Parts: sequence; structure tokens; C-alpha cells
Amino acid sequence: MKATTYLPVFLFLLVTPQLRAQWRLLEVPTTASFRSVHAPHPLVCWAGGSHGTILRTTDGGIQWQVQQVAGADSLDFRDIHAFDALTAVTMSAGEAEQGKARIYRTEDGGQTWQIVYQTTQKGIFLDGLDFWDDRRGICFGDPVEGRFFILTTRDGGRSWHELPVADRPAAQPDEAAFAASGTSLISVGKKTAYIGTGGATVARILQTNNYGATWQSLSTRLPAGPSSGIFGLRFWSKKKGIAVGGDYRTFTVESPNVLITKDGGKSWQLTEGTRPPGLKESVGLYRQEPFGKRNVLLMAVGASGSGYSADQGRSWVPLDHHPFHAVSFAGNVGYAVGGKGLVGKWGGSNE
Repeated sequence: MKATTYLPVFLFLLVTPQLRAQWRLLEVPTTASFRSVHAPHPLVCWAGGSHGTILRTTDGGIQWQVQQVAGADSLDFRDIHAFDALTAVTMSAGEAEQGKARIYRTEDGGQTWQIVYQTTQKGIFLDGLDFWDDRRGICFGDPVEGRFFILTTRDGGRSWHELPVADRPAAQPDEAAFAASGTSLISVGKKTAYIGTGGATVARILQTNNYGATWQSLSTRLPAGPSSGIFGLRFWSKKKGIAVGGDYRTFTVESPNVLITKDGGKSWQLTEGTRPPGLKESVGLYRQEPFGKRNVLLMAVGASGSGYSADQGRSWVPLDHHPFHAVSFAGNVGYAVGGKGLVGKWGGSNE
């Protein structure tokens, strides 16, 4: 969705009931703003940001490499997926007719980037991408001619194919999505993916169970409008997941902003709002032994601060005030990013 000039982001993570860790702010040699981050390993993290900027660390955030993708100075990388320390795919959000709808791929740690998809078709605005494995992936964008734009890949993002128009999910009037944190689209299991929407009168969840070939939709009780709806999704099992959102124009105002599902997306229940209140956008999962999947603890972060939930999203406790925009966890180590070079780390041997 185009109306995302300033979108404070919140995250969710699994934490122990005794929350002793804190976000540690890291120094990075850039003032670019970041809305996408992915950590495929506790020591490896990639982030995509404004002005064609990519951040990469392979030592747990001690040192960061700042990359400027050639020919991408005007692009804003709103999503990134890293396979390992060398291979990653990143997506830019912006009007396609202005040359801003692109996907890049690197296999050499970001020394070189190849354009693997681009289009100038009017109306296309890419919102997010994700991968089921090292070969199958999906990307989506705002509706064109009444249907959400869908791309799929079967070769690890080296090539992308547009889903036939007739097979794309139909959109409501004014419906779109938010390219705010790289989590408005999330892949789950082997074939399933979810998309959270906004812009229309109600927020919806779009779901596919066959790698994006066909779609079904479900309206939720989360309020939506031109600047509001669902911003982030995450699942910690095939059945249990969470959707978060709010209104980016009134991002500190208390309003319903959390949905949870226990049946794989067949139904979504509205729960108590987060603390601190306001817009929530990104979902991360923190796993620490011996708690694992059964003791899921969630944390939400954004412009008004961080909060955590010890009961799978039903209630929340405020934590701090770091204004992060997106988050990713690898086990019990997490990385969060925000505006003006803001980068934080959770956990790790040097916490």
C-alpha cells in the first residue's frame, strides 16, 4: 500500500515469563531507514532499507557491512529473505511505473545483486515476499484491476512468474496491504501462506494452501480504513498464529490491534490490545529451551515502545520505548530495525 510514509512497527517474540533481557542498541555505519530484516542464523542477519541500502552481519552484530545496491538509489527495500550468510532475496516497494517494483538476488554475500524481477505495469506496488523452503517462494502486491498481484518462484527466487489474473484473490473496494515490515505476507508449513489486508471497511485474511495457486478469504473484526488494518502476521505452529495492526496515522491511540487463531486461520478472535497501545506491525518468535513451542511468549514493539505477552497474545505488559519497525529471530537471538539506522539485538552470548 502506498500510504506508508511513516509506519512505526511492532514485533512479537517468544520469551520466558521472567523477562530479564532487554533490547541492546547496536551501532551501524548508516542513517538509512529499515523496514525489513531476516536472521537465518543467530550470527547472521540481513536488513533492507531506504536508498537501496542493505545491512549484513555474520558475527552476531559486532560488525555490519553496509551495501548500496547498484542502480537502486531511489528504491526502498521493504522485505528481505536470507537463506544463509551468502544468499538473499530483497524486494522494493514503490510505483512500478516509476521503476520501483523490483526483486533482487545475491549469492555472494551482497557483493553483487542481480535483478530477478521487475515490471513497469501501472498500478503494481509490491508489499511483501516469503519462502517456504530454499526453492518455493511467493511475493504479492496491491490489487490491480480488482485483484491482488501474486508472484511465485520455484527456483529460490532466481525467476518469478505472475499468477494468472483469474486465479488471483479478489479485492474489496479500496482494499490493499501495507509494505511496512515484511510480515503482511507469511508462509507456514509446506504449502500455506497468509496475507493481511487493510484499506477497506474491514481487515481480511487471505489464505492459500497450495503454494498460491488458489485463495480463500475471511473477514475479521479488526477495524480497517485508508490507513488501518492488518500489518503483520506470524505463526508458531501450523494451527496457532497471530495478526497485528492498527492505524498508522494515529499510531499511539489505543484501539483493537490483535487477532489470534488456534485452528490454522479458519477463525480469528479479537483479543485485548497491546501495551503500550497503538499500531503493531511485525511478528517475531523467540524460542528458549526448555520452553519451546508450548510456552509461547510474544513481544510487540513499535514507535510507542515494546510490550510482551505470556499468554499467546491475550494480554500484554509494557516493556520499553525503542521505536523499531521490523524484527526477526533465529532461536533465542533477535534483531530489530527502525528509522535512521536504528538496530537492536535481543539475546546472544554478549547480552
